[in-house]
Amino acid sequence: MLSRLAENVYWLARYLERTENTARLVRVNAHLLLDLPPGYAPGWLPMIDIMGGRERFDAHSTRGDEREVVQFLIADRQNPGSLITSLSRARENARTLRDLVPREAWEHLNTLSMEVSDTLPQGLSKRARFDFLNRVIGGVQTMTGMLEGIMNRNDASEFMAIGRNLERADMTSRIVDVRSAQLLPGDTPELRPFENIQWMSVLKSLSGYQMYRLKLQTRVNRVDVLEFLLRDDEFPRSYLFCLHEVEYCLKDLPSHESVLRAIARLRRFLRRTALDELDQNGLHELIDHLQLHLSRIHDRIAKTYFPQPGPVRIPA
Repeated sequence: MLSRLAENVYWLARYLERTENTARLVRVNAHLLLDLPPGYAPGWLPMIDIMGGRERFDAHSTRGDEREVVQFLIADRQNPGSLITSLSRARENARTLRDLVPREAWEHLNTLSMEVSDTLPQGLSKRARFDFLNRVIGGVQTMTGMLEGIMNRNDASEFMAIGRNLERADMTSRIVDVRSAQLLPGDTPELRPFENIQWMSVLKSLSGYQMYRLKLQTRVNRVDVLEFLLRDDEFPRSYLFCLHEVEYCLKDLPSHESVLRAIARLRRFLRRTALDELDQNGLHELIDHLQLHLSRIHDRIAKTYFPQPGPVRIPA
């Protein structure tokens, strides 16, 4: 498989996953703000931190209120992490892959991209936003299902799965880091009844609440949520599960040794970590470590399989 095509397939999967994650985060945050006491609700700025866009947002925004944040996350075409940018880039990658991607999937993504662009103002309206986000989530999930259901199992599908799972692992770590830092103060007994609502929102941000309850059959609490989202072997969006999936796909590709060694080291580190002993600072340091190593894994994949920039030529 050509390295250029491998890179396009990889980023198609990442942009699709990013589009869905962004839509889900905005939807869940709106619900969380309705459930928490007004004086302690985290507001909308944590969404910017989760998506890693605070510096860009602060450079162009003044108030940081709901309207500005939602505009930035959903409709700002200058924001590389916005919903509309991610979906547009997914479409552009799919357009270059029409010989590899099933025609039905390409047509679906093309239609979805045009519909989202046409109805973008609905995403900024409180009244229509929920339905708009649900259509985006459903549309991307349909696309993912079509690719899973009818695409040949070859190198292209392997790179697609690698991209999807690296994006999922990255988003899971970001949500755990920022959301846990925004929890209500532990020294306020009157707010303790709301603690499980916040951890429920962490799970719902990853569509993991029902699967958490199904597996653990216990009330939502900090240690169990961390264990479920970071180290569960069955939940598809847990950090460790995503690493397993990337590792499994890489084994079918050539020249995979260095990447597999990096994944194995990260997996061992995560399994040895005592999650129940971590305070908030310790958890933040753990997430920094996980994200740094995930970035290194991406770099090794890119160096091994994707086109490399040529030497800089100095004119005579």
